Amino acid sequence: MKKQYIIKVMMLTLALILGVSNIEAKSKNSEEARQLFDKVYNMVFGPQGAHLKYSVNILGIYKTEGEIEYKGKKQRYQEARYASWNDGVTAYMVDKKKHTIGIFDANDDDKDKYLSKFKYDINDYNFSYVVKGNTYELTAEVKHASLFGIKEVVAVVNKNNLHPQSLNIKLAWFRTTVKITEFNSGNISDDIFVFPKNKFKDYEYIDHRKKK
Repeated sequence: MKKQYIIKVMMLTLALILGVSNIEAKSKNSEEARQLFDKVYNMVFGPQGAHLKYSVNILGIYKTEGEIEYKGKKQRYQEARYASWNDGVTAYMVDKKKHTIGIFDANDDDKDKYLSKFKYDINDYNFSYVVKGNTYELTAEVKHASLFGIKEVVAVVNKNNLHPQSLNIKLAWFRTTVKITEFNSGNISDDIFVFPKNKFKDYEYIDHRKKK
């Protein structure tokens, strides 16, 4: 798995496990699970916006940490090497080591070619949850998993405020956990999604936007 896409895969997974529109859950607590998922989804991806910090350690081989903000279709994330600003119209993909910036249309899958391999129909998941102490463990199991795709995700959510605390993700041959801290829902300004071009004057810009 390419390192630069790992966190984006994790964030996509968070969206998948929390977005439960039109799900036919088969667990005994299916109705409760649907209501719970919808509430958390709205906290993370609603119009008020949300912020969180993340850290991941994959088999001791790859470690990274960073922070990310969401607001509707807008997104920004930053870590040691990679960063991205997406204002809902244009996405800027920054590689600090190579000093390059890829410019894409916001909804262009080409900006995340590897990430696109992990996209699933939300109806291809079985959802359920259990209560463990002061948390909910929300499980999303893929019905028809591909060989190299995501098999299962377990999200741990605080029972009192529904803040996500971690994601445990099962891929083809290993599991990894993404720890989530400093989660906040609301008070996210649109200004933070505007690409700060003046900070990257010496970078090479590569425009991948489709000509209209």
